[in-house]
Amino acid sequence: MKTALEIGSEDRLRHYGLRPTRQRMALAELIFAKGDRHLTVEELHEEAVTAGVPVSLATVYNTLHQFTEAGMIRVLAVESAKTYFDTNVSDHHHFFVEGENEVLDIPVNNISIGNLPEPPPGMEIAHVDVVIRLRAKRG
Repeated sequence: MKTALEIGSEDRLRHYGLRPTRQRMALAELIFAKGDRHLTVEELHEEAVTAGVPVSLATVYNTLHQFTEAGMIRVLAVESAKTYFDTNVSDHHHFFVEGENEVLDIPVNNISIGNLPEPPPGMEIAHVDVVIRLRAKRG
């Protein structure tokens, strides 16, 4: 079985039910070529421009949301002004380094969550995101 890094962007897109357009394939290649990571729309747009991929910021935004809806990546909102997209869709949690805008993975087995409330009728808990905010020690 191929690992995530060995799957080509065209196959990956088809697997998730997305049409492999040139821009989607180029963005998927940029996103997944470096393994699991967290990135913003702006960071991916900058990578695309640097790599010579002609895409607008709006196209990057729309593509990331299409990838999210398809289940290829997941959204991680750690600040109201900035949304990160996570290539690791497995169950895990995050550290957020304040002031550096860095997101780090925490394996799910390192945190125990209990006493969750019952969801409303007809609803189920999809997943629980824990974000632990870090800052440099003071004094």
